[in-house]
Amino acid sequence: MFAIIGAVVVLAAVIGGYLMEGGPLMVLVQPAELLIILGAAIGTLLIANPLPVVMKIVKGLLGVLKGSPYTKATYLETLKMLSALFMLARKNGMVKLEEDVENPEKSQVFSKYPAFLANHHAVHFVCDTLRMAISGGVQPFDLDQMMEIDMDVHHHEATVPISALSTVADALPGLGIVAAVLGVVITMGSLGGPPEEIGHKVAAALVGTFLGILLCYGFLGPLASNLTKMADAETDYFRCLRNGVMAFVKGSAPALAIEFARRSIPGDVRPSFFETEAACKGGGAAPAAVPEAAEAA
Repeated sequence: MFAIIGAVVVLAAVIGGYLMEGGPLMVLVQPAELLIILGAAIGTLLIANPLPVVMKIVKGLLGVLKGSPYTKATYLETLKMLSALFMLARKNGMVKLEEDVENPEKSQVFSKYPAFLANHHAVHFVCDTLRMAISGGVQPFDLDQMMEIDMDVHHHEATVPISALSTVADALPGLGIVAAVLGVVITMGSLGGPPEEIGHKVAAALVGTFLGILLCYGFLGPLASNLTKMADAETDYFRCLRNGVMAFVKGSAPALAIEFARRSIPGDVRPSFFETEAACKGGGAAPAAVPEAAEAA
């Protein structure tokens, strides 16, 4: 939502200021220049990246429009799920969790939290770690290292489409110059004609440079920055899972393990101690939104 509002503000400020100076609006409408710039940008994207990366860029841009799925409600539901899981293990032993981690969809714990189940990478992240803990013979330090490696690999995969989008954004001013140069070529071929026609062609050429710079710094650059923040938010979510699971595997009581997880949540979405306690004791938090941005994991 904020991305859409920001785009509207950018267009309103630029076009509004142009109109205030008495600029003719129709001069900015240059479909040929826009075709050159956008077409070349899409072409460079396809040249530089395989199809899976392009698909991730599209999914990421759609995710920006929806906003981050990792809200306070998401974290409350996750803490509540971890609490139920740890209490079950503490009551019946770690071996009792084997059925849950082998079939999360049929688990008496995981099945109650469809938002968590929809985040496939998070499910594997937790279940694979618990599976290794249940099997025995694996030291907590080694489990922690495995979770860290998993997080690093996943974060790297998330930054690849962001880097690709940033590269395209950086190329847009240059592609705008390409469009402008082509406009100048056309203008030079019209020398000797009516001054009005020459002036129109020069204006069209300059609009190409304007569009390239505007698309770079007004749209694609900020979108790439937004995607970076969403990737960081996802990493924060997995860090919360990691700290909670590792605290319990190391022998902490369920309540203490949940507190380890809660303390690792960023402050702007961190539930308070009392909110967490109420949720874990059955007071209930509002159901969290399904984290669709993580489905591509």
